[in-house]
Amino acid sequence: MPAWTVSRILARHHMPHLAVLDPMTGERLRASKTTAVRYERDRPGELVHMDVKKLGRIPDGGGWRAHGRGPGDNRDRKHGTGYDYVHSLVDDHSRLAYSEILPDEKGTTCAAFPTRAIAYFATHGITTIERLMTDNAWAYRWSLRDLCAAHGIRQKFIKPHCPWQNGKVEPLNRTLTTEWAYRQIFISNAERAAALAPWIEYYNTRRRHHALGGLPPTSRL
Repeated sequence: MPAWTVSRILARHHMPHLAVLDPMTGERLRASKTTAVRYERDRPGELVHMDVKKLGRIPDGGGWRAHGRGPGDNRDRKHGTGYDYVHSLVDDHSRLAYSEILPDEKGTTCAAFPTRAIAYFATHGITTIERLMTDNAWAYRWSLRDLCAAHGIRQKFIKPHCPWQNGKVEPLNRTLTTEWAYRQIFISNAERAAALAPWIEYYNTRRRHHALGGLPPTSRL
């Protein structure tokens, strides 16, 4: 068949073009703004990206994803189950990632998380981190100074209101959401939390990454 005929048939059935699909997973890519210049650092540890993803906690017995939303679903958002805060650190060159679920995104919490992430990176051969990039949140701008000074890390900030510039950790947040948090139905928040560390291990050692030629992050370490 001519290509235009195939394209027209696919469009009629609301099928996406290959250009908008992840070539590794087949999942539809979310549209997002991009920086004018794409970059990748030459070596592990030269630049790492840090961010937080907020997720609603799952009530015991499962939430609406397990039981659906009925006409009488009047959830109290203000006094509900609250939120988990998934803190993540990603290496720019290898895409090695480390994530933890923490109770908030306050300054003391944000300052303590990189210490454990740095230790995790060291076990994978990234013993020196030169630069740390974050958004302009107050917790990042003022609470990471002592940690960066102690480890000889230069702190960098993205342009205000341009989250796509933190371009290695933002895609990780989306992947965390689709492949861990919402990939299956969890019947409790503890069950979902327990699944994070195994998923991160899978992400780093086995999951194919398009930017790495179909190889996992540890292939570059």
